[in-house]
Amino acid sequence: MARRKYTAEFKRSAVQLVNQQGYSPAQAAKSLGVDRQSVVQWVQQFSGEPELAVQGEGALQAELRRLRKENARLLMEREILKKAAAFFAREQP
Repeated sequence: MARRKYTAEFKRSAVQLVNQQGYSPAQAAKSLGVDRQSVVQWVQQFSGEPELAVQGEGALQAELRRLRKENARLLMEREILKKAAAFFAREQP
C-alpha cells in the first residue's frame, strides 16, 4: 500500500481542529479520514507555530487533561508514601 502524502495546509487544518476547536486527535482523524497517529505527529510538528497554538475550548481541554494526569500521579505518590510510612512505623523498636 502506497503512503499518502498530505499538504502542509491539510496538516495545519488538522492541527487547528485539535488545538482550537477542541477535537481530540482521534475525532479529528476520523473526520478527516486519516490515521490518529498522523494527527498526533502533526500537532507535535506544528506546536511551535503561534497561529496554531492551543486556544479557546481546545486550550481548556488540554489543561484539563494535563491536570487530571498530574492529579492521578500525585494520588499515586501519596499512596506510596502512606504505605512507606506505615512500613517504617512497624519496623521501629
